[in-house]
Amino acid sequence: MATGHTDPQRRERIIAATLDLIAEEGIARVSHRRIAQRADVPLGSMTYHFSGMDQLLREAFGRFIDHIVAVFDTHLEGIADQDRAREAVADLVHALSEGSRRDLVLTQELYTLAARSPSYRELTHTWMRHSRVRLEAHFDPDTARQLDALIEGLTLHRALDREPHDRALTLEAVTRITTRGGPQAT
Repeated sequence: MATGHTDPQRRERIIAATLDLIAEEGIARVSHRRIAQRADVPLGSMTYHFSGMDQLLREAFGRFIDHIVAVFDTHLEGIADQDRAREAVADLVHALSEGSRRDLVLTQELYTLAARSPSYRELTHTWMRHSRVRLEAHFDPDTARQLDALIEGLTLHRALDREPHDRALTLEAVTRITTRGGPQAT
């Protein structure tokens, strides 16, 4: 490993270690010392690269948000019609709920911080704005807002449920929200 300030990856390792530690042990167990140990950097690197824990957490969660936005992009880019967009949203819910437990925990840790601190709420607002922009490529703004909340809720419920619902039910929920006037009576 490079020493001193010649290690160009040190800052990135600190951010990655911060997210890993939060995901594994929770935000309450995060400290400069524990992060430095996890990142295999001298403790002094923490204050050299970050003005404090607040700056480090903001940057780490900012990276996490970039990752989740990229997941949205993977599922929603290049779709030509609304039926395929509905399918893509259902796929997205299932990818998020069946995917990384790390992502699920980091999401909840960020939401908890945002619920307690208005300054972290700005990060969640940024995340929602990015998500909605992706959804608005396929749906009107009000529908995109509803879908964003649906994605969050269904993802959490599927991830934590002992018997998660299947994709058909997810697609039905997405279709109900994205169809003007709701489902047609039979």
